[in-house]
Amino acid sequence: MPLALCMHSYNCRATLLNSAMETLDSAVSTPSRTSDSKPQTSSPLPPSVLRLWRPAAQRNLRNQWSQLVSCKNRWFSASSVGRSHATALVNFHLSQRYMPDMKLGVLSDMPDIKKRACLKLFKRQELQRSKLVLSYKDMVGIVSDMINVSRSMKCFFKGSNNSPLLQFSYNSADQSDSGEGGEGGGIPVFTFYSITSHEKFAEELIQMFSLELCLKRLLVLEFMSIGYDTSAVKQLHWSTQLYDEEFKDLRDCNLYCEETHGPVPPRLRDGKSDIDALRFDNQPNPEVLQVYLTTWLAEANIDTPKVNEIFAIVGEEMQVSVC
Repeated sequence: MPLALCMHSYNCRATLLNSAMETLDSAVSTPSRTSDSKPQTSSPLPPSVLRLWRPAAQRNLRNQWSQLVSCKNRWFSASSVGRSHATALVNFHLSQRYMPDMKLGVLSDMPDIKKRACLKLFKRQELQRSKLVLSYKDMVGIVSDMINVSRSMKCFFKGSNNSPLLQFSYNSADQSDSGEGGEGGGIPVFTFYSITSHEKFAEELIQMFSLELCLKRLLVLEFMSIGYDTSAVKQLHWSTQLYDEEFKDLRDCNLYCEETHGPVPPRLRDGKSDIDALRFDNQPNPEVLQVYLTTWLAEANIDTPKVNEIFAIVGEEMQVSVC
């Protein structure tokens, strides 16, 4: 590979990773612990219905936030497992790389000992590569679940105002013709926050985890390229599908760009991305590999104090322990 292309690839990769390590300037700020500043709209539902709507909406929000807590915990578990696979992959690769220069002592007399050792290390590296992709797939599914939860926070009145039996649904397809919209006219569900505010809290969480997922995908591609022969590495690029129906899953997460026919790239400071020009290295320096592992561990796009603050505010609002 020409020197100029190598330097361009290195600079592009460094820009992507450095950008990911910075705090997102465009992240939505956490709403304060005060009631909604937006004026409430008059609900099309009569007061008698609203009195029953609120308990139903409260039950639903408690359930949805419980699921978001579960998603958060599943994410960090999957991320930890993924890093373990990535670390093992790197170690097996480096052992293969340095095997020819290793002094094996009395084992040196065994026929083809280094060749057999390298073959076994290669097979173990392949196994860790497959497991790493599975961990990434789990994280894609978790983000998709978070999005589905955020879309299920509304509570719709089902039926008619004159019905003797009042029913509520969390599916917009079941709502009545009252035009209520599942938000109760914007009234606080518990004490301070409306359903719209709860949705904004959830959206802020989803934004952080979605951006981190894009970065994780870049790192997975970097780890996958390690040890591949040159011809195989040249076929690896950002739009390579990492597992069957990955792009379908990314569409569900709003992380697939129809214009570029590829996954949404990691966000850069200037909003631009040169991801298509990125070239993967099958023999990266150990220092670079350590940077990749550290970046994976850092969860750079997830502002942990902000995440904890959101769950603390919601827990206080609902008067339940959310962690």
